[in-house]
Amino acid sequence: MAKLPFTTKHLFFNPPIIKTLTRFTTTMSATKPHSSLELSGGGLDSFLPAFTTLNQPYQAYPIVGSNTHLETIFAYYFRSNPDVRFRRQCLRTKDNGTVSLDWIVGDDRNLSPKSPVLILLPGLTGGSGDSYVRHMLLRARKKGWRVVVFNSRGCGHGPVTTPQFYSASFLGDISEVVEHVSSRYPDANLYAAGWSLGGNIIVNYLAQESENCRLSGAVSLCNPFNLVYANEDLRKGFNIVYDKALASSLRRIFKKHAPLFEEMSDEYNIPAAANCKSIREFDEALTSVSFGFKSVDDYYSKSSSSNSIQHVCKPLLCIQAENDPIAPARAIPREAINANSNCMLIVTPEGGHLGWVAGDDAPFGCPWTDPVVMDFLEYLEKTKSNSFLKPDEKTHTLQATVN
Repeated sequence: MAKLPFTTKHLFFNPPIIKTLTRFTTTMSATKPHSSLELSGGGLDSFLPAFTTLNQPYQAYPIVGSNTHLETIFAYYFRSNPDVRFRRQCLRTKDNGTVSLDWIVGDDRNLSPKSPVLILLPGLTGGSGDSYVRHMLLRARKKGWRVVVFNSRGCGHGPVTTPQFYSASFLGDISEVVEHVSSRYPDANLYAAGWSLGGNIIVNYLAQESENCRLSGAVSLCNPFNLVYANEDLRKGFNIVYDKALASSLRRIFKKHAPLFEEMSDEYNIPAAANCKSIREFDEALTSVSFGFKSVDDYYSKSSSSNSIQHVCKPLLCIQAENDPIAPARAIPREAINANSNCMLIVTPEGGHLGWVAGDDAPFGCPWTDPVVMDFLEYLEKTKSNSFLKPDEKTHTLQATVN
């Protein structure tokens, strides 16, 4: 047996060592998840040390969190919407389309070129004006991160310059955005977080890029995963209210740019898209056709990130709510997540869709998920940064901790 570098006398009577061991023991106990949360995934053991709050019970805010629809609607209408000054950059894509990137004013002066960059992808028809996006943005910014919101074509009051919007599986735009941000900040590590449809796009993108992905990690929240299941559930009961509301947003964006599609009337069902009463009707009339799918069901089946998550090769945290009315729990690809050592899944008992009205900032502040997301991303960034240290620098860091 190798001789230890210290004796029992050093262990029990050396305050610095005792403090170090105490901190280590506290960290280990703090990472034990509370039973109210479902944690799983092939990367669970690797990523669990990142989190500082998962040992606490998930407690939905009284009354608001008692019903999935109440929580979803409350968060949409009553969550505070922080004031943020953006500088918009319109990025022209290779097919002559346009996506809008919203950067925080002043970050070029205030942040180092090496500061980690977080790309945010809102949900269907969402943008930088949404409260859940802005809360996440500000939390990351306070930690010294550079943040940019990726508004898809026509979203966030952005322009549409071609007769094509976006889809759950079209990865051309996100690929160009990541490439652009990477070239702009070549010395920074890149990360992404997406909600709902944005989460589905991120997972598909990670899978497509595999080991060559420029992102150092990502987070997917309230991802519908299986679009066939999600569409089925969206047409049942009270969920029809959400379906109609989202269809209304799609109609509004489409009508604003309808002249671009007039010459394509032989290919697209323009009247059906302009008057759609559901997401399915819009996707059947426009989305599935413009992206070359045989039918709307073919589009949903082949665009589901539940099919691709097995190919993800970069750290990925997925956060879902068991009672999500739009991203149903039955669509979560638990087996694939458990089989992938790069993935971790957190499922909360409540939360609704884009709700998560719980935690210290409830009911009007940021979602419960925000500090969890930052714990994960900061852990990845520290791990990534440490991996680039020279061997002697790592040794010095260890000695400083012990001494």
